[in-house]
Amino acid sequence: MKLERILFPTDFSPGSDLAARYAADLASQYGAELIVVHVFFDVIEGTSWYAPQVPLHDLSHEVEESARRQLDAFCSRNFQGMEKMRSHLIKGMADQEILKAAEAEKADLIVIGTHGRTGLNRVLFGSTAEKVVRRADCPVLSVRLPGHRKESP
Repeated sequence: MKLERILFPTDFSPGSDLAARYAADLASQYGAELIVVHVFFDVIEGTSWYAPQVPLHDLSHEVEESARRQLDAFCSRNFQGMEKMRSHLIKGMADQEILKAAEAEKADLIVIGTHGRTGLNRVLFGSTAEKVVRRADCPVLSVRLPGHRKESP
């Protein structure tokens, strides 16, 4: 199996923390480059409202700066000492941007954490991981937190 580039999307959740261990271990074992991405929602693109006293441009900038700090902290915590690792912050819809990044980076594998949501939460929030698994051109390793089992239909 050839693994030269592993794409690891994170949402900073406990599921991402667990999946990060898999991504780091695989990258180390195969000498692969690890590309860490975080996709955040652009409030300017996604809204047509105006919040009084808060210009949307300022709010968008704050969201982006916060996401950058979280991504840097996540990478420091989970990938310290990895030589072949880089990170990217991307605006947009998570599943779409993850798939675009995998294609642009020519990823050989995507490692993604899942939330294990069920019921109404799954209906309301969907599953980014499931969408990525279904549509990715490369293999996807999805990592679920222990104790999260799919409910029977």
